[in-house]
Amino acid sequence: MSKIILLVEDNASDEKLTILAFRQCGVANEIVVVRDGAEALDYLMLTGQHAGQAATVPPAVILLDLKLPRVGGLEVLRRIRADDRTRLLPVVVLTASNEDEDVIRSYSLGANAYVRKPVDFAQFLVAAKTLGLFWLLLNERAPAGGAA
Repeated sequence: MSKIILLVEDNASDEKLTILAFRQCGVANEIVVVRDGAEALDYLMLTGQHAGQAATVPPAVILLDLKLPRVGGLEVLRRIRADDRTRLLPVVVLTASNEDEDVIRSYSLGANAYVRKPVDFAQFLVAAKTLGLFWLLLNERAPAGGAA
């Protein structure tokens, strides 16, 4: 079963760069892209435009930008952690923000990691390879419906 990456990114250039970086470093997993926080929540909770769809395989990792239209990334993270269906999904905040407050709030809300988007493509390739290797190959996911 293929492990899905959910990329929550509203910037088309960053979306293309992220997908290109994953492909160039050999990550062949399906990447589902949603372009704002509301769409991310609809995808994960099977509501809105995703209502009535058969439950899909949950993503192996969510790459979440913070600066999103409609529903901001921190609020998306808060809602993911508040819902029993999604609270154990790995969430990596992948953002250009270098504000300490964003780092603190992300971890306080339950982010598994916080990665600043490198400006340099070579650095971004290294980041994508490391993210893919860890979250898709090495990380052991919590069982569905795992008790805490």
